[in-house]
Amino acid sequence: MALQWMILTYIVAAEAAIAFILTLPSPKAIKTTLVSLTSLVLQPAMFVVPFAAFQLLDIYWKAEHRLMCSGDTCTASERDRYEKTMFKAQRNVILCFSACLLYWCIYRVCKYHKEIQSMEEVEKRYKEE
Repeated sequence: MALQWMILTYIVAAEAAIAFILTLPSPKAIKTTLVSLTSLVLQPAMFVVPFAAFQLLDIYWKAEHRLMCSGDTCTASERDRYEKTMFKAQRNVILCFSACLLYWCIYRVCKYHKEIQSMEEVEKRYKEE
């Protein structure tokens, strides 16, 4: 299971880097190239959304079937282990939501850039007439 979370962590890091690069101010030619390259990668990268949803379902199922550690029957080490698993689950939920949110942000930035380009082309045609 740790491999899945490591993969998701790397995906979130890559998405954050791409979102940061796309939102930096840059010359129009470079921005257009970056957006077109990112747009080509967006459709195959869509797998991150169902993957994150599956991981969220896994977290939910484990939370429902986790042994509760409350009262005097738990030792200190059992309580620590329980709290550690809860913290990991919370971290993983944040990781799943951030993967989906960053994918959506990258998608919207690319879409807005393409809309701006099409509007600029329309404006250029009107000016030529």
